[in-house]
Amino acid sequence: QVQLVESGGGLVQAGESLRLSCAASGVIFSINAMGWYRQAPGKQRELVAVISSGGSTNYADFVKGRFTISRDNAKSTVYLQMNSLKPEDTAVYYCHAQVSPWRNKNLEVWGQGTLVTVSS
Repeated sequence: QVQLVESGGGLVQAGESLRLSCAASGVIFSINAMGWYRQAPGKQRELVAVISSGGSTNYADFVKGRFTISRDNAKSTVYLQMNSLKPEDTAVYYCHAQVSPWRNKNLEVWGQGTLVTVSS
């Protein structure tokens, strides 16, 4: 079993910052890409940012210049630093990882989600 546990969500005012963390645990041989997605009420889940095992990153246009994704491979943890938050960033943020619990086995794993609320 592989689990992703997120933390760091909360209520902030527009313009403030939050840092989300997501730690993987369980039987892990390797972790490939890790990323963050979000889902606002009444909307589909959308990609926010993704980072490869080698550190290459990709961002949705709506967060470029404001959010930064990073990872600590030794801790099997991915982070999302969110600056200059806007009310439209309000959503449940989900961590995602491509995990190999053993060689030649790949799993798509999701966290339980953490709520980020940005007030105007």
